[in-house]
Amino acid sequence: MSQSHQQPALSKCPGCEEPPVAGDLFCGACGYDLSAVPARPDDRPTMAITVPPAAPAAEAVRWPTAEETDSSDVPAPVVRPADVPGTDSGGRPLTGPDAESGRGAASPSGPVLTGGPDSAAARVRHDDRADPGGAEASGDFALAAPDPRATEHAAALAPGAKVCVACRSGRVDADGYCENCGHAQPRERDHMEQELDAVAAVSDRGLRHHRNEDSFAVSSTALPDGSPAVVAIVCDGVSSASRPDEASAAAASAANEALLESLPRGTHPQQAMHEAIVAASEAVNALAQEPAGAREHDAHRHQNAPACTLVGAIMAGGLLIVGWVGDSRVYWVPEDRTQPTARLTEDDSWAAQMVAAGLMNEAEAYADERAHAITGWLGADSYELEPHTAAFKPDRPGLVVVCTDGLWNYAESAEEMAAAVPADAREQPLHAARALVGHALDGGGHDNVTVALLPFAVRPQGAGSACDTV
Repeated sequence: MSQSHQQPALSKCPGCEEPPVAGDLFCGACGYDLSAVPARPDDRPTMAITVPPAAPAAEAVRWPTAEETDSSDVPAPVVRPADVPGTDSGGRPLTGPDAESGRGAASPSGPVLTGGPDSAAARVRHDDRADPGGAEASGDFALAAPDPRATEHAAALAPGAKVCVACRSGRVDADGYCENCGHAQPRERDHMEQELDAVAAVSDRGLRHHRNEDSFAVSSTALPDGSPAVVAIVCDGVSSASRPDEASAAAASAANEALLESLPRGTHPQQAMHEAIVAASEAVNALAQEPAGAREHDAHRHQNAPACTLVGAIMAGGLLIVGWVGDSRVYWVPEDRTQPTARLTEDDSWAAQMVAAGLMNEAEAYADERAHAITGWLGADSYELEPHTAAFKPDRPGLVVVCTDGLWNYAESAEEMAAAVPADAREQPLHAARALVGHALDGGGHDNVTVALLPFAVRPQGAGSACDTV
């Protein structure tokens, strides 16, 4: 393929010295024809290179005799560090007291070179002990001292101002950029963690998405009889919809608030979960009613209604209540790992429908490229809302795992999820949640990852099946 010749890019306009825009044929400031070839200057744009005088004959370098020859029987040059005289950047001789023995002088604190460059045993060993003159004496480059101006700048920041994570000195402006170095700052939702006495949750942006479109809410309250109730809500924004991050945040917040209002009133937890999902749906629907253009940062997205999935769990009165719409899941992992584990939710997805209809087995359905297409979600453009709820009465202690597909894609079956859960998860739920997020990131982190863990304790008089639906 032929290529057209192009004039070299100009750094500034010859007419007004303003920097031109790449690809412009005329200067936008003064109209100068940038395609015109500038006249050749009278003087030569070169500088004479001063050649150092030749060394006296007495100081001529004596090259060592080669001990080996190459394939043409020509002696191969062999050069050792002390064979060639010279000076370093500080004017000191490169050869030292050990020159005659073929070893270069080295500072005890700098890199120590063992053997010459032709030695197969050449290696570098660094000493971490401080030596003010070591780096200079060895010819190595010392790390620059902290810039005192940065310290002064950081000290001048107003109390409570956010400091740049890159330069550690500049103030972060409202747009999320450092006013000192211009570095974009991590957003608050890129990684979120929360821990209460009986529940912990972690959410992470993952390795492929430009933002975190998941959200969660964890809380605790008391039933009318004074017994505790623990809540975990996890929402996953639908990426193909507009403002999925806002949808998931609105749904998680609305569902959590509804539960904190209804549970203390004595509403049955399963009914409370159903009402919470309806409240979350209404909150997401309300986002679609905002005026067009209200969110300029999503102008590149299709302006369909904001949407998300939701999954939640309630531990109250010895019951475990789960509710969901979409493909986020709840797993049951017993404390005794020899006991059976279980997945407590069924996906609203194309693959789940194929399996339920008997048209495919589970392996075939989830291998299909349409497997993760969801058939149920929260949003103004969803089909008729059908919240799913179920109640269980575990007869043994265990762990409830509430998560988005960003995690279960890397631990799909109940057995795989149980294997990924740390053994001490019930005692350290936050640590375990971090470990599960790390498991997804190690697997590729293709999606946002969110997980909430609820350690389930059985009352002494409790009884019943581990998966006994009420």
